[in-house]
Amino acid sequence: MGLWTLLEGFLLLANALAILNEDRFLAPRGWSFSEFSGGRTKSFKGQLIGLIYATQYLRVPLVLLNSIFVIVKLVSG
Repeated sequence: MGLWTLLEGFLLLANALAILNEDRFLAPRGWSFSEFSGGRTKSFKGQLIGLIYATQYLRVPLVLLNSIFVIVKLVSG
């Protein structure tokens, strides 16, 4: 397993977190960001919700990274 494969795996994980919808998926399960805006952000669940919202906020860089990965895969085979 090389560094490229590891980076590709992290990119796929970031893509999976970025497409989660708050209204349809997160809020019914109690993972809404409004519930953790207080002092409970220190917990593991609060940190995970913060990570989900950070990846959703950075969708444009994710699109660029995905484009770069696709181009490199097409060129290198």
